[in-house]
Amino acid sequence: MNAVNHYSVLHFIFWFFSTRYSSIGWLLFLILSMSWELLELVLPFNFAIETIQNKIADIIINILGYGSGLLFNGSIRK
Repeated sequence: MNAVNHYSVLHFIFWFFSTRYSSIGWLLFLILSMSWELLELVLPFNFAIETIQNKIADIIINILGYGSGLLFNGSIRK
């Protein structure tokens, strides 16, 4: 089974736009991102059933989405 799935794209898009159009900081981002993955462990829905590898991939994709959002809102200077 792949660690990345169609929900991974949604993770990236969500964090990209959340960061692009807000001033969310790293700490709040990490708390929300990791809390969601932990919450999925107890949610009784099919979308929440995934492997540990997928949860790790989701967090990495969240970080990429967050970082890309920062890049495009001008928070990171080249």
